Amino acid sequence: MQKIRLMALGGLDEDGKNMYLVEIDGDIFVVDAGLKYPSESEQLGIEYIIPDFTYLIEHKDRIKGIFISHGHDDVMSSLGHLLSVIDAEVYATALTARLLEDEFRVHKLKNKHIHVIKRNDTFKVSGHTIHTFPLMQSIADGVGYAFETESGMIVYASEFVFDYDFLNKSFSMDINSLSNLGQNNVLVLMSESEGSTRSGYTAPKHRITDHIEHYFEEADKRILITLYRQNLFRIMEILELANKYGKKVFFYNDEHVKLLKTVDDLGYYKIPKNVIITKDEFNNDLKDVVCIISGSGNQVFRLMNNIAIGEDNIIELRKQDLVIIASPVVAGTEKDATAMENDLYKAGVQIMKLNAKEILSMHASIEDLKMMLYLIRPKYYLPIKGEYSDLINNADIAVDMSYTPDRIIILDNGQFATFEGSRLASTSDQIELEDKAIDASDMRDVSGMVLKDREKLSTDGAIICGVVLDFKTKQIIGGPDIQSRGVIYLKDADHILAEIGNILISTIERNVEEGSYENMQVRMEARELISRYVLRTTGKAPMILPAIVEINLGEESGSKEN
Repeated sequence: MQKIRLMALGGLDEDGKNMYLVEIDGDIFVVDAGLKYPSESEQLGIEYIIPDFTYLIEHKDRIKGIFISHGHDDVMSSLGHLLSVIDAEVYATALTARLLEDEFRVHKLKNKHIHVIKRNDTFKVSGHTIHTFPLMQSIADGVGYAFETESGMIVYASEFVFDYDFLNKSFSMDINSLSNLGQNNVLVLMSESEGSTRSGYTAPKHRITDHIEHYFEEADKRILITLYRQNLFRIMEILELANKYGKKVFFYNDEHVKLLKTVDDLGYYKIPKNVIITKDEFNNDLKDVVCIISGSGNQVFRLMNNIAIGEDNIIELRKQDLVIIASPVVAGTEKDATAMENDLYKAGVQIMKLNAKEILSMHASIEDLKMMLYLIRPKYYLPIKGEYSDLINNADIAVDMSYTPDRIIILDNGQFATFEGSRLASTSDQIELEDKAIDASDMRDVSGMVLKDREKLSTDGAIICGVVLDFKTKQIIGGPDIQSRGVIYLKDADHILAEIGNILISTIERNVEEGSYENMQVRMEARELISRYVLRTTGKAPMILPAIVEINLGEESGSKEN
């Protein structure tokens, strides 16, 4: 009897950072490896957050493959970090593989081979049969995975919409594939939850063409559009409109042009001729042009904000310009999106903001989720990808489809669902996880202590207190000098600063008298005493940084500083 375990290292009770594990008799199959952007309260110099890889590092000998479902940051952009600490085989479709190769170059990873698979494929990895099936998302080449086991298939449907009118084969779903899976004994369906509160189908409300086309009809109208870098579907919509109305398209971000060239090379989409202009061809005197401002996460809002306040070297905003905000606010981007919008209004331009209730993101709504359940017909249903309320709403959809609660599995990150045969045996096993925050400056993991220090600096400030000692006698020859930043108003706090200096001096003198003076130990003791005093008198807990500099007065070359 096979033992099957399912677990998420990220993606449950959160927006992004998707990473799921399918374990079959100890063999580990990793499905997706994404990141998420920090919320406003979590930022503190953090660029993004990735899953905790500790479990995978500890069991790296059992990892049989990493399977990426599509080319979005929330499912693929922590893979470079993972492959920096473990070695594993990677499986992805052609476009996703190209995007991953770019990620590998950023992380300076060499000799990492990607197995390019088809959207409708069957292959074996370490003796296990795996199927892929096409899913429609906002980027081409999206797939789901189905892992065969003795007890039935484990089916992973990352994100999807049912759009029966869009016939581009690199995007479209295959209903027959889904139906065939449903006829082959599915043990568990893992299905996304981000759109589980939205009624009806997502299609056709995911399209923006009908909402913006009349702006393209206006002659000599310059249009600026904000887009997320990986939303290929909307890029194609804009290119088709520009081609229809004879407008040129300028991509601010070279990565977009590279993405389109890749899609063209793969035969997924033919770029209209003579529509795109280069940076060398662009100038601010052009009127009949569409400028696409794109980026990932906060980047798109920051770029547009720089243009709005006149600090961009390429685009100069004019009052007659129209700005279309087609990049919806997602978790972690609220502050930058608001700042951008305010500065656009100050610039006096016309603004058209796509209504998120009228134009939907390309995630499964209620009827899409019902259709997937109807076609796959799993024994157990496991909602994934979303905040906890989204997971519960997705579970309620299954209840409406006559699934009893004992056949619906709600997990936390790190919690295992263990199956013995075709029966759910336990969900009690769990491992502790700690998110890994990546610093904006150098893409390094930032520890919890560093983040706590940054939070303390941002909320309670810092106090630096220093003295100078004779290295030999330990007599105070300079100071104390007290500097306060972001803690108290200095004009009203002379007595507090004086007492901080007294605490530092008395701590030094007491240790010297007792014959127990040691520079590091005295600084730690003084920090603790000063922290207690400041908290008691001001109610604040700033970072305290005592400095004791020791100088050898008899021999300058032997001077010592701590």
